[in-house]
Formats: sequence, structure tokens, C-alpha cells
Amino acid sequence: MKKIGFLSFGHWNPSPHSQARSAQDVLLQSIDLAVAAEELGADGAYFRVHHFARQLASPFPLLAAVGARTSRIEIGTGVIDMRYENPLYMAEDAGSADLISGGRLQLGISRGSPEQVVDGYRYFGYEPTDGDHAAMARQHTEVLLSVLTGRGFAEPNPRPMFPNPPGLLRIEPHSPGLRDRIWWGAGTRATAEWTAEQGMNLMSSTLLTEDTGVPFHRLQAEQIQRFRDAWKAAGHEREPRVSVSRSVFPIVSDTDRAYFGREAGSQDQVGHIDGGTARFGKTYAGEPDQLVRDLAEDEAIAAADTLLLTVPNQLGVDYNAHVIESLLTHVAPELGWR
Repeated sequence: MKKIGFLSFGHWNPSPHSQARSAQDVLLQSIDLAVAAEELGADGAYFRVHHFARQLASPFPLLAAVGARTSRIEIGTGVIDMRYENPLYMAEDAGSADLISGGRLQLGISRGSPEQVVDGYRYFGYEPTDGDHAAMARQHTEVLLSVLTGRGFAEPNPRPMFPNPPGLLRIEPHSPGLRDRIWWGAGTRATAEWTAEQGMNLMSSTLLTEDTGVPFHRLQAEQIQRFRDAWKAAGHEREPRVSVSRSVFPIVSDTDRAYFGREAGSQDQVGHIDGGTARFGKTYAGEPDQLVRDLAEDEAIAAADTLLLTVPNQLGVDYNAHVIESLLTHVAPELGWR
């Protein structure tokens, strides 16, 4: 495990029990938590993206703001639903955010997760051919990956307002290297293999939309190995990256115990999502020494290079910074981080 970052779902709720009661609260607190995480030595600040929900939605203004306020930490998404995206406009936004950050963007994309509304992408103007919304997401992704290479494709106006460079024109601004920092959120082993064939990094979360009866971490480790095998078979020159997400809460105070002490006996769960069987990973909560032992047995964490900690953002910046600091101080060094 080389890198540790946080992943925020960006929830807000007007409840008096929430520290994030509005969209403005969540956006500003997300920036503050990224700054705090960098100061604590963490490696990444990642944000979920959901539409029609009281959660973070349009990611690029936030990513650009985090990039302007930080200097070292990786900045990413986990994940952007490509069914909703205009890939050309997205390439412009992503290039801008990456340049502002100095090349620190790690862009997680995917088909997306269950929505708050029925076929929400239709409201954004996208109608999948034959109703195949997953294929539409992959088509949008194919265009995005192509234009991020920086190759020209658009015919220039022979009488432009401003002088053009020679040849076909590309999307601007172009950020060199961003194409290699695109990740796909894969929910199955087969999708991980497809991800490798496309030359994208692998992002695997706290659930898989399949179940073989083995523990979640073992199934996810198999997914990672199949990704690496497919990457090698595809002949890509660079080394790929792999992230896994986990809910990990070191209990080092009475407040920690009050919030998460009951999760100490957490186990994997099997349920249903999008009409199919899914396996959900457990929450890790306990004394630091116990967490070190438990996490050392997690085969997927051992196989990945990046661990993303899902944080309860509604508990506020200070408490989430405390959770990150506790893990970086009391747990991560024993697992080989740094």
C-alpha cells in the first residue's frame, strides 16, 4: 500500500445533528478537509458524484478549488457517472482542473450507481440506443479517452476569428498525461478485465455486484489479479494503478467509541442491487492494534497500491481530520505505508 486518501460522499442534510446542512456547507467543508488531509500527510482527496441528490454533483469546480488550495495531494472522483456526461465538455473541464492543480487529477469514472430518479440521464439530454444505458456510458468514455490524448480531430474554420495552429484542432485546454490518470469504477471481475483492455486504472469500492460465496476481500483480490493479468495481456507499457475503498475507524477516544464502537463486529453483507446479487464489504472499527491485524489479512488491500477511506462527512471537518490522522498515525505505518 503506497498511498492513502479519503473518499467523501458529500452528503448534506438540514438536520441539526448534521455538520453539513447545505450544499454550500459540503462544498466548503470538502475543500477544508482536503487541505487538512494534505497537512496530515495523506495522499489523496476523492469525492463521490451523484445527481438529483443532496450530495456533491458537478465535480470540476470543487476539484479546481481543491487544486488551488493544495500543492501535493492527489485530487479525484469516485466516480463520475458517464451516462450523464458530454465527453468533449468534460475533457475541457478536466483539463482545466488538472492544469490548475499542476497535474494532480485522478479522475474516477464509471457507468454509475443506482439513482435517485428514474433514468436521470434522459433529463440531461442523453437517450441510449436500444435502451442500453451501460453501452452509452462506455461510448461516452471512448470519446473522452480519445480526445484526452491531445490528437486533433476537428476541422478548422478557413476564416477563423483568431489564427489556428496547423492541422486538425484538439480540445483545449489540453493537460498532458491526464489520459493515464483515468480510472474506471468496476463492480465485477469481468468489468475489471475490460478496464485493463482500455488502459484505465482500476477503482474498486466497498461492494461488488456479484457473489461467489468467498469473503469480500478475497473476491476483490481476485478481481484485481484478473485486472493485472488483462493489463499485461493488452501490452500496455506503463504500470497501472489500483485503488480499493474501505470504511476504517480507529477507536482512540470516547467519541470514536460512541460513533463506531458498535461496528467492531461488522461482517460482509450479501444483498441485491440493480436487480442482481451483490456482496458488500464490512466496516473496520476497533483499537489500532486490532485494526492492524484485521487489515493485514485483507487480501485486496495488500493487492492495491491505494486505499481510499470512506469518511462520514456529515460529522464535520474536525472529526474527519481526526479519523484520518488516527489511521495515518496508529495504523498505516504498521501496514507498510511510507
